[in-house]
Amino acid sequence: MQKLRLRYAKRGRLRFTSHRDVARSFERALRRAGVPMAYSQGFSPHPKVSWAGAVPTGVSSVAEYVELQLVERVEPEALRAELNAALPDGIDVLEAAEARPGALADRLEVSRWRIDLPGTDVAELRDAVTALMAADTALVERMTKDGRRTIDARAALLSAEVQTAHPEVAESDQNSVATAQVDDWPKASEPYGILVTVVRQTTPVVRPDDVLSALRVVAGLEPSAAASATRLEQGRLDGGGGIADPLAQDSGAERSPAGEPTAG
Repeated sequence: MQKLRLRYAKRGRLRFTSHRDVARSFERALRRAGVPMAYSQGFSPHPKVSWAGAVPTGVSSVAEYVELQLVERVEPEALRAELNAALPDGIDVLEAAEARPGALADRLEVSRWRIDLPGTDVAELRDAVTALMAADTALVERMTKDGRRTIDARAALLSAEVQTAHPEVAESDQNSVATAQVDDWPKASEPYGILVTVVRQTTPVVRPDDVLSALRVVAGLEPSAAASATRLEQGRLDGGGGIADPLAQDSGAERSPAGEPTAG
């Protein structure tokens, strides 16, 4: 039996797809691609697919992870190409590696998010973020399947940086992390604030909308337009303050902080 780990993206219109529908799309793609999946036992066997968390519906990501168990060995790159040919536009397998010892979930301790806030003044956002980072707590409410729950968003917030989006500048020249180049960026005619934040993956998980709620509670920030969030990275914090690629030890390649193999 072979175990493979994939990093995939969910973006464009597919960001509005629920995790359950994403899982169904993956299962259909696995069948179409003829992947020799291992199946569970019992009356209704299911392919052995393990999901390492998921972004909320409406949120984009270029750093989602899933683990597959196969009954025959396949080349990871060949599987990646076959799956991408079978998956709908907006879901893309970016990387595939054969799993080595160690649980994937144990490597996913933090997430780096980019939150675009069209119509929000950069200075106003910076002041609000400064107030939030100086606060001891930021209690926000969230509706869950078990009812309304209060969580401390500040406790999970490790860092927050305010950047400026310049609509007149090409996206490739924006002062942001390279992997933020996604196809569903907000469109605006004036410069606006971007929040890039690292959040510890606690239970319950603090999501981008919880961070925005915390900015409202602590500093009274009320964005004038809908925000757009993208998960840029997941992993463990390394000694230099970056996020270690969770598939690095599986692929055996030396990797850059953005998760791409380095040259040489």
